[in-house]
Amino acid sequence: MSFEQKRRALITGASSGIGKATALAFAKAGIDVAVVSRSTDKLMAVCEAAQQAGVNAKAYSMDLACVSQVKEKIQTIALDGDIDILVNNAGIGYTAILSETPLSDWQRVIDLNLTSVFECIMGILPRMRDRRTGIIINVASIAGKQVFPGWGAYSVSKAGLIALSQTLAQEERAHGIRVTTICPGAVNTELWDTETVKVDLNRSNMLNPEIVAQSILYTALLPQQAVIDELTLMPSAGAL
Repeated sequence: MSFEQKRRALITGASSGIGKATALAFAKAGIDVAVVSRSTDKLMAVCEAAQQAGVNAKAYSMDLACVSQVKEKIQTIALDGDIDILVNNAGIGYTAILSETPLSDWQRVIDLNLTSVFECIMGILPRMRDRRTGIIINVASIAGKQVFPGWGAYSVSKAGLIALSQTLAQEERAHGIRVTTICPGAVNTELWDTETVKVDLNRSNMLNPEIVAQSILYTALLPQQAVIDELTLMPSAGAL
């Protein structure tokens, strides 16, 4: 696919944080966007901002935690136009030591951070295979490579996502599909304000969402002949 051809990206978790910043970065680069999130009002605002950049943008309200519905709904989005770039960004932060993690919480984290990504990929993959082109960018975390006490369920989900990405990359390379894993360190997003994350860190030294978004955009803009297998992006102050 040449760069002159119009491309379309699907971005999950796009109502705030990294997902929002990525949608707007893509729009400014001339890439049409389909944005997905549970938060309809915030999602519409992102969609309108993307449209002001001069691209086609559509918002799709979806709860990715309902994993049994994800594949079919993603397939429906693809019927509105082929997806050239899939950015799996949606996820949940969670802190608790393993011995105090209820099974229901464990399953919730795995479902959203790992299983929903698998289902999003399965919804897009057949058409990418048919067209023999496409890039899938999975947003994991440094916590998937370097464990932190109190982040057990989260770290396991992100380590699983890294393994999913690596396996998919090897299996789909022959079909013209590229796969990249982005592993950011701490990013100053609303994740730190959620009820499932109970830590108090200095957020001024964290990465901002726009820095991560630019890395995702750079990865997506590489020519078909090149791929970044994995990118670890850390705050210059180090792991927080």
